[in-house]
Amino acid sequence: MEVFLLYNLFSPYQIKGLELKNRIVMPPMCQYSVTKKDGIPNEWHYVHYVSRAIGGTGLIIIEMTDVEPDGRITDYDLGLWSDAQVPAFQRIIEGCHQHGAKVGIQIAHAGRKAEDAEIPVAPSPIPFNNDFKTPRELTTDEVKEMVEKFRQAARRAVQAGVDTIELHGAHGYLIHEFQSPLTNKRTDVYGKDLALFGREVIQAVKSEMPAHMPLILRISAVEYVENGYGIDHAIELVKQYKEAGVDLFHISSGGEGPIGSGGKPGSHAAYQVPFARKIKEACDVPVIAVGRLEEPQLANSIIANGDADLVAIGRGMLRNPNWALEASIQLRQEGVIPKQYLRGFPRVK
Repeated sequence: MEVFLLYNLFSPYQIKGLELKNRIVMPPMCQYSVTKKDGIPNEWHYVHYVSRAIGGTGLIIIEMTDVEPDGRITDYDLGLWSDAQVPAFQRIIEGCHQHGAKVGIQIAHAGRKAEDAEIPVAPSPIPFNNDFKTPRELTTDEVKEMVEKFRQAARRAVQAGVDTIELHGAHGYLIHEFQSPLTNKRTDVYGKDLALFGREVIQAVKSEMPAHMPLILRISAVEYVENGYGIDHAIELVKQYKEAGVDLFHISSGGEGPIGSGGKPGSHAAYQVPFARKIKEACDVPVIAVGRLEEPQLANSIIANGDADLVAIGRGMLRNPNWALEASIQLRQEGVIPKQYLRGFPRVK
């Protein structure tokens, strides 16, 4: 007799050694708030993240954190290229842990989209658009050195106490640039095999992670530009990245160039969820869905219908750090509101 397990937004979730109290994820969202330009998170970041932990979020993924100074989108972004940056991250992580949230960090390099780099680097010398600088093509040896920079950043993330690491392979940043035929015109091994750089980064980062710690990779399922890749290419990438060691995939889309004749991304609620479900089914991998999912009944249905294993709430959580608490009332979930906040919320009926 077949047994169907019914899950909802507040069902616990476990993958390897990561145990979450619910299926609600705060996705990485750049704050552009490192006023000293040193890559070190400050009091803004501490309050920003810890408040979402108090607000009931199950998994908080710290914003895009870069592996070298010129890998930042702007000079006001976070970094993990130095051991001196570790303690401030450690303080944030410990603060979130005190309130029941688990914490990941998104490790990345902006590639040709590094706006404040004097000369950005990329797989090929193709600018993002006319407003961006033309990047310098990395040599083969420099690509290998970049893999090492990702490994070192992962080591520092583990030292800081993260529960998981996410690699940014979406939105037109460096890993995405290597895996896309639009932005990778190389003739060396990294051009002949579009997934090679991604696989090597995955393997390098996994070498620094405890065996029980899952690795997440964010990927753009489709590109919204003329001749951009579609879902079939993304599925092949996911299969290779799964084999290389990724445990969980965060399914987004776009970001590799100005929107052209290849199709405009949807602005309606849940427009990316079909991508998440298709990759989940085609590759037999757990996935995080993201994109206009802030209506609690909608987010809950994505879990209940099996479209995704976790749901990321971005802009909704920027507007309301207590999004998960509000959702618990709408979904009639008891025992979620902290006792200190009970007088501010109606009783579950």
